[in-house]
Amino acid sequence: MGKLLCDSTTVAESFQPSSPIVPWRDPKSAPLEAIKAVDLVNQTAIAAGGGGWEDVVGLEEQQRRHLQRLQSKGVLWKPPEDGHSSTLRSVVFRLSHGGEVSADGNCLFTASQKAMGGEIDARELRKRTVSRFSEDLGSAILQEREGINDAIRHMYSPDLRNGWGIHVVQEVKLLANKADRLALDSAIEELVQLGMQREKAAESIYKERCIPVNDGTSWAKYMLISGSPDDEYDIITLQYTEEGLLSVDENRDGRAAAFGDDIAIECLATEFKREIYVVQAHGSDAMVDEENCVFFLPHRPRSQIMELPIFLFMKGTGWCGAGADHYEPLIAHPSSLVSQEKVAVVL
Repeated sequence: MGKLLCDSTTVAESFQPSSPIVPWRDPKSAPLEAIKAVDLVNQTAIAAGGGGWEDVVGLEEQQRRHLQRLQSKGVLWKPPEDGHSSTLRSVVFRLSHGGEVSADGNCLFTASQKAMGGEIDARELRKRTVSRFSEDLGSAILQEREGINDAIRHMYSPDLRNGWGIHVVQEVKLLANKADRLALDSAIEELVQLGMQREKAAESIYKERCIPVNDGTSWAKYMLISGSPDDEYDIITLQYTEEGLLSVDENRDGRAAAFGDDIAIECLATEFKREIYVVQAHGSDAMVDEENCVFFLPHRPRSQIMELPIFLFMKGTGWCGAGADHYEPLIAHPSSLVSQEKVAVVL
């Protein structure tokens, strides 16, 4: 599973100004210069490495139609005009669905693995993402570091006095050292024996003894968790409504993994010096019209862009929470372009 925020600018602004959302549009008014810049690559078989959209489950017809146009017409990607990407040329990509990946909390990294060609496994991608974050955080100035900490706190240790106009349920993430689980259970049981309700006792002990995910250091510990027995920590999730505690997910089997968030995507982009576009397809329950049901969320690296972009897919269901929590790979096929009308989107 993955995670994008209702207000994704909170995270993006902590690292760098974010590129704007690229809405769906046919670039009929695009300048001819953009088309002339296309790097004509030999057409590959679209079916190789990616499938069509007709068999992808969970899509409404308006979403399916637009995604099929992405595959048939393609999207035009142009390298940034910053003087550092002169070796890259504009390319048209036809985007096809790269298949389902397991919804085990690791989907950002398993989807990225497929989108990148599978040369690096998902677990290594997670480790390199966290390593890049920690290195960049260590060199950040105080103001940048404070902004990053604020963004993390907003996501994983929210102020439960606010935000109820946006969220019905808010979550607090805590880290329990696997070696401490027996001691934690014992402390919870002591409170239960004193007459405290089990969930309230668990909430009290976990908040007192576990690590809150509220800054860069704790985020790095959290994002390393893949749901493996080798993880140092287990994720504890406290869910709240405006009325108070709703539930405690104690994750006793230790299988919960840290969902990839906007910070992780930007760090992944920085590590590999390439843009990552999250293609979101929102349905009718998101109250968007057909022409705007598909849009691109760009994540630019904090370094020079040296490689072509990769694309990830997210099926949306509603607007709040950015609509979904699961990433799937998109396979980007370089394509020769015949005319301007064949481009569905200019990035």
